[in-house]
Amino acid sequence: MKPPWAMLAELTHGCPLRCPYCSNPTELVARAGELGTGEWREVFRQAGELGVVHAHLSGGEPLLRRDLAEIVEAVTAAGIYSQLVTSGLSLTARRLDTLAEAGLRSVQLSVQAASPEVSDKIAGVRSFEAKRKAAAVIVAAGLPLGLNVVLHQHNLDAVEDVIELGIAWGAERIELANTQFYGWGLANRDALLPTREQLARAEASVTKFREKTDVELIWVIPDYFDGIPKPCMGGWGAISLTVAPDGRVLPCPAAYDLPLELPSVKEHSLAWIWAQSPAFNAYRGTGWMPEPCSSCPRKSLDFGGCRCQAYALTGDAGRTDPACRLSPDHGLLTRLSGGGEFVYRHQASGAGR
Repeated sequence: MKPPWAMLAELTHGCPLRCPYCSNPTELVARAGELGTGEWREVFRQAGELGVVHAHLSGGEPLLRRDLAEIVEAVTAAGIYSQLVTSGLSLTARRLDTLAEAGLRSVQLSVQAASPEVSDKIAGVRSFEAKRKAAAVIVAAGLPLGLNVVLHQHNLDAVEDVIELGIAWGAERIELANTQFYGWGLANRDALLPTREQLARAEASVTKFREKTDVELIWVIPDYFDGIPKPCMGGWGAISLTVAPDGRVLPCPAAYDLPLELPSVKEHSLAWIWAQSPAFNAYRGTGWMPEPCSSCPRKSLDFGGCRCQAYALTGDAGRTDPACRLSPDHGLLTRLSGGGEFVYRHQASGAGR
């Protein structure tokens, strides 16, 4: 078994934003239940020994952690590349200088839309101006800036404006991530789901911009529409692990709701969790697959699709992802049609990026 090369460290589930598509769980970890500084140091020490080389420091909003610089130092000491994933709110030049001195290597900033009014509406709070200032601070510090934009029916038609915004702000990489419908995204699916026409226009715009800019543009495909499921994190328990704020370890960031007993770093080593825990072995490889996956020539490419999506839509994490056109449950998606405004399903102290 190969070691994991990536880790998502959810340092907190607290966040100032209220994004209606957030992938964080609906049952959030309270601030009082978060791992302490020393516990995170030990997590990253073990992660480095296990083989992790890239860590996303995320949340919620990781800037809410007063010990963030100490956590970055621990990542650096473990020989791991660190990227801060943030909303940018409260990111000052002084704070970023401290993080850079601790070894922070890059920053990914979330942006909800190119229009300040639309961006603030989607985020649920006034935040666009703070993001603009944060982008300037990151570029001035000489750190690589990446933007992450979650796309849906309320901002897809302005994807060209989003790309132009990222270029103007100095981004080296723009991730255009079509909404994945679990967590709050599933709760708000009717209001977020785009039309096929919107997606086609947006993808054509991305293709056009790739021909005239050196900025890396990543288009995360919408698996509700193509009839081909996305690979589950490169294969369940194959390349990455997620550590929750309270120390639980997940094979996938959306696996909170699955009927699995999630192991904890408070009780087991990361090496044992990766190699031996029932949760990480539940859907590894192809032996668990039912038909039509077990005889499908794509089974080593898409790994049966998303386990979290299969569970969310069918109640059975072992079924073929309904996003696949061969799934007996594919009709659950073909009958859908989006429309309407989104509503906020959680409080401002809850999940979001």
